[in-house]
Amino acid sequence: MSLPGTPRASGTEATEAVAPAVDLVLGASACCLACVFTNPLEVVKTRLQLQGELQARGTYPRPYRGFLASVAAVIRADGLCGLQKGLAAGLLYQGLMNGVRFYCYSLACQAGLTQQPGGTVVAGAVAGALGAFVGSPAYLVKTQLQAQTVAAMAVGHQHHHQSVLGALETIWRQQGLAGLWRGVGGAVPRVMVGSAAQLATFASAKAWVQKQQWLPEDSWLVALAGGMVSSVAVAAVMTPFDVVSTRLYNQPVDGTGKGRLYGGLADCLVKIWRQEGPLAFYKGLGPAYLRLGPHTILSMLFWDELRKLVGRGLHQGT
Repeated sequence: MSLPGTPRASGTEATEAVAPAVDLVLGASACCLACVFTNPLEVVKTRLQLQGELQARGTYPRPYRGFLASVAAVIRADGLCGLQKGLAAGLLYQGLMNGVRFYCYSLACQAGLTQQPGGTVVAGAVAGALGAFVGSPAYLVKTQLQAQTVAAMAVGHQHHHQSVLGALETIWRQQGLAGLWRGVGGAVPRVMVGSAAQLATFASAKAWVQKQQWLPEDSWLVALAGGMVSSVAVAAVMTPFDVVSTRLYNQPVDGTGKGRLYGGLADCLVKIWRQEGPLAFYKGLGPAYLRLGPHTILSMLFWDELRKLVGRGLHQGT
């Protein structure tokens, strides 16, 4: 079965359309499954992106150096379980963000918007923005939990949360409702560009592979090939926004809930460029791709296969 918005090759078995509400559940479930496998990469990426914050290159200690060395550093500091720091918050974020994202994208497909020129990109971007807004409090907590470690290995501000619920309660009590959405200004463009790139390139790549007839039309390898292409595009366009988003979410705040380091998206971009240089926008690129690659492949593969199973069930029931 084709992904929403993807032309179906002639001769493909007709499949019932999957309802947007079903896509909400399937999309959230698929991305949560992928998150379990990729969360350790997210921990390493977060540490690398916070390392040397607003300091010139070569003027700060680097407890995290490269991917493998950083994995070892996390294990030494926090134990093997440290690689799954923030997992509960990550699962909550994936469920909320991707449930909304896939639901809205499915609605756009049903309305025929993705069949218009550029419609897939626009639908993916808008769906991603809405999902990022809904999931922002969970991403805020996830980032802060993943940054926490022993003093000798600490990078970025340390918030000292004890749990996901404890973190949400602390932020609510100290900063109010608005505090739970602090940093959303960086998260929305991050997910917009990532979602647009992911959904557009996955759909196009999957359709192209089907057209070449290299693989059976219903094979999971078709979705795998689409995910592999999609992950490259996502990592390239998303990493700079990912760095900014991590910084905005993890920065300390004053008594009014205002960030002490950055005033918002534009201010963060300017300060990173001036004080760390343009290459800082690609801090943690290796782990980011290693995380985005498997996460994109797994989530899109799980989603596509789950939709195929549901679609076949609906078809057989008619």
